[in-house]
Amino acid sequence: MILTVTLNPALDVTYRLAVVRRHAGNRVRNVRQQAGGKGVNVARVLGALGEAAVVTGLAGGPSGQALRADLAAAGLRDELVEVAGETRRTVAVADDQDATVFLEPGPQVTTAEWRSFLTHYQRLLRGASAVVLSGSLPPGLPTDAYRALIDLARSHGVPAVLDAEGQALLSALPARPAVVKPNATELAAATGTEDPVRGVERLRAAGAAAVVASFGPDGLLAATPEGAWRASPPEPLPGNPTGAGGSAVAALALGLAAAAPWPERLRQAVALSAATVLAPQAGHYDADAYQRLLDLVLVERPDHPRPAQPEGEP
Repeated sequence: MILTVTLNPALDVTYRLAVVRRHAGNRVRNVRQQAGGKGVNVARVLGALGEAAVVTGLAGGPSGQALRADLAAAGLRDELVEVAGETRRTVAVADDQDATVFLEPGPQVTTAEWRSFLTHYQRLLRGASAVVLSGSLPPGLPTDAYRALIDLARSHGVPAVLDAEGQALLSALPARPAVVKPNATELAAATGTEDPVRGVERLRAAGAAAVVASFGPDGLLAATPEGAWRASPPEPLPGNPTGAGGSAVAALALGLAAAAPWPERLRQAVALSAATVLAPQAGHYDADAYQRLLDLVLVERPDHPRPAQPEGEP
């Protein structure tokens, strides 16, 4: 079982239309609503791949109830902890070329609610082969919340995949997560460099055992204990990129739990994230495209890989 943690889940609303016209009325042709948040999307993809996944985190209010109802409808195991505040909503406006997402901040979480979650989390760790920690922190949680969760996972012998940004990411690195997966913007912001190779090295030097950075249609750059790799899709795929990063995280978590070779993990991550772009909503992917792309993803060593060397905290 892979445990997915979404401390700030969301009720995702997706508007689809042919073309978005700025500063004008837009007639929506399709509206969908589902449980969301990065970790929830990871669990949804894992379930579609046939892997047992558990969803935990914090949820409350009418939006939280709607979120939990959708988890039940999707057959996902709900281990969310109830809070008094209202679960946030996100709105994605997607046309045939791209998507724009609006993100609410989330509920205020009390110290007592956080302590209750930590107790529940430790019980869930007992049956986990890996844990995925994804997304933003709701108001009220300490900035080192992910560090605490990674430390607890290690005490139970469970490796952690971290998909976070900003201070939540930086504060967690001393706990040595097994894999960190920033995107290009998050990597540059966290490390202070636009050089992606140097950026992933800096995150490794700061504590991450492995770093896999995603660059949209340009694929992934990985720095691992076994060396560095680039993994690229065979072709650009137009569609909705929302959720593609979560699909890459799902593949990385599966590879971590199975101790698969790094090239295999990266090939699956790129193929799965590319197939997700073709799906209408986050947490879903085009199964036929995934199988087709698996054999076409290029995984190679960078031209001039440089080993990670301590450079201090990024």
